[in-house]
Amino acid sequence: MLLDAFRPGDRFLATPTRTLLAHGVLEEVPHGPGPVYERVAETLRGVRARHGAAPLVIGAIPFDQSAPAALVVPEATRGGPALATDPLVVLPAAGPPAAATWTARPEPEPEVYGKSVAAAVDRMWKGEFSKVVLARTLELTGSGDLDLPGMLQRLARTDPSGYTFALPTAPARTLLGASPELLVSRRGDRLVSNPLAGSVPRSPDLAEDVRRAAGLLESAKDLHEHAVVVDAVHQALAPYCATIDVPARPSLIRTAAMWHLSTTVTGTLARPETSALEIACALHPTPAVCGTPTGLARRVIRESEPFDRGFYTGMVGWGDTEGNGEWVITLRCAEAEERTLRLYAGAGVVSASDPESETAETAAKFRTFLNAVGAEG
Repeated sequence: MLLDAFRPGDRFLATPTRTLLAHGVLEEVPHGPGPVYERVAETLRGVRARHGAAPLVIGAIPFDQSAPAALVVPEATRGGPALATDPLVVLPAAGPPAAATWTARPEPEPEVYGKSVAAAVDRMWKGEFSKVVLARTLELTGSGDLDLPGMLQRLARTDPSGYTFALPTAPARTLLGASPELLVSRRGDRLVSNPLAGSVPRSPDLAEDVRRAAGLLESAKDLHEHAVVVDAVHQALAPYCATIDVPARPSLIRTAAMWHLSTTVTGTLARPETSALEIACALHPTPAVCGTPTGLARRVIRESEPFDRGFYTGMVGWGDTEGNGEWVITLRCAEAEERTLRLYAGAGVVSASDPESETAETAAKFRTFLNAVGAEG
């Protein structure tokens, strides 16, 4: 498996269709005032003209698309099959998380986060907006050096059918995660988007786990939240499609930590010159990671969250010169730097939200990464 070959400094991305492991940097996509997808296309064209190869770009784009991205054309890229196709991926990683003493610092504190949720709900009842996604962070400082290959192994083996990534975003800083949510993929003229909204934590008790899943499918609050997101994705995707199909009701998908309501939207590309990344930029941010209406939700996020999201709820993925690619919402992630991990988790807040439940949901989402490093929540 390419997963076993990952070393710090490499770029790794596993999706349900392929695995990519990239080494070195041939060219960086420059920062500038124009749309990021135009700068990516120009960089790929230039590399192809100068080197005669068929390059691809890989990396991460922040929540704020106007901020500097971390996108490169690698010197060398190795491709392999999807992790889920290897039967050995279900085996545990070779050894438990390295023993470490972790110091945890939440930002904001859970009680403060709950108050932000309550304040947002109050504003919704007054008619100011209909949804906002509020996040919090958990900073873990370890007693020893971070084992990035070990963390990636555990993330990938926990949910091998998802989207697992490890991508440098700055010198000595790496973005790692295991996202469940595909923003958009393009392969030829086929487009796929898989919005998720409405979720509930898993239970270790099988009967309770099934009850929670069934309850999620019948939850008026979660079904409404999901419908808002799917409608927004439909409206944003439709101008790029000759045909589009949107299922009438959501289904369920599960990760190791959560149940999610899921809808797979498919379409046929109308114009072959339109890249997957251009469509991803048009879709992002969806109400699943921002809220509605988008502009007001962004303002509420800035007012409520005492930190910069950076790459959290941005996009990670790859694209090629033909416009094909896969772009995933950056969720269930952490930024690793020296001995510190900064974890991120958020919850969709609507008028029916309960602050205690939304705080518990973020705690459950932290669990993906806490398990990968052997830390307590």
